[in-house]
Amino acid sequence: MEKWNESDLLREVINLARKVRERMGRKIKLMEVCGTHTMVISKSGIRALFADSIELLSGPGCPVCVTDQRDIDRVIFFARKKGLTISTFGDMIKVPGSFSSLEKERAKGANVEVFYSPLDSLKYAEKHPEREVVFIGVGFETTAPIVSHSILLAKEWGIKNFSVLSLHKTLPPAMRVLLDDPELSLDGLILPGHVCTITGRKAFDFVARDFNLPSCISGFEPEDVIEAIGMVLLQILKGAPEVQIGYRRLVKEEGNVKAQKMIEEVFEPCSVSWRGFGEIPESGLSIREEYADYDASRKFELPAIEMVERKNGCICGEIIKGKKKPPECKLFEKVCNPSEPYGPCMVSQEGACSAYYHFGV
Repeated sequence: MEKWNESDLLREVINLARKVRERMGRKIKLMEVCGTHTMVISKSGIRALFADSIELLSGPGCPVCVTDQRDIDRVIFFARKKGLTISTFGDMIKVPGSFSSLEKERAKGANVEVFYSPLDSLKYAEKHPEREVVFIGVGFETTAPIVSHSILLAKEWGIKNFSVLSLHKTLPPAMRVLLDDPELSLDGLILPGHVCTITGRKAFDFVARDFNLPSCISGFEPEDVIEAIGMVLLQILKGAPEVQIGYRRLVKEEGNVKAQKMIEEVFEPCSVSWRGFGEIPESGLSIREEYADYDASRKFELPAIEMVERKNGCICGEIIKGKKKPPECKLFEKVCNPSEPYGPCMVSQEGACSAYYHFGV
């Protein structure tokens, strides 16, 4: 790994970016995959600092943003069932479905609770045995272990009124689909530190091996992102793509093996739909048959949900794939804002539209 002068890190990487741009004869196109990176980049002004040399694009690393419209409608269906409590992370409350949202359903009397952890949801179920509690499992490899743990505890403790609607997704299959898209031409990737803490570096080896693309796994401080940009730029300069670890204080080659085993114990891969991508094989996590009693999709009769296209001009699907930027959406700021969001990219704290809205380009 390159040894940077910490006090001169920003100056060195800016100079390196200008050198690489001069050699390439155009701006360098990098994608930050993680939504938290998008927020850090916008909030700290990194995008503006490198504006003359680097075009930073946001990728599909916001789990709420990539949740399919049909899945949001399934959540609304559960919220409307009598005697049932929906428990979820706060970002899901305002995400608009085809006709409603959890926020609107709660205003109509639905029992919707916000928790920071599925363990809190499990404890709520234990205290309210008269109610069925469904936790909406949204997230990537980062949240899947704690949801797995909650299901294992529910079985161990004999809690029968707790179940999970698994909308979990895994990033590597989606990244393969993204990088296969001929319309998207990238020079490098800033990979998600939290996901790689679980999966390890090797899960993303395909980025360099199959797509000849430089990448670096980054932490979440501005200095981490700047260093990751520098490491990717050096790979471009040397013409030697690899998957480097910048976030070495947490990310290991093999990842968190204990967390991986916990995910494998409770979940199995399945095909799921992603907003903007459609169905991606083996990119979801469904609850195994052994834990069917804790699978809300099996426990409750769920009608077929047909896709209802929301023709409101929202381009979240294109933003998630890095093909558009929030200001290119005709709704952005004019009618779509955090108080009245038209799409999940404005709702989630990790959404690109939210980042651009709060902190500018």
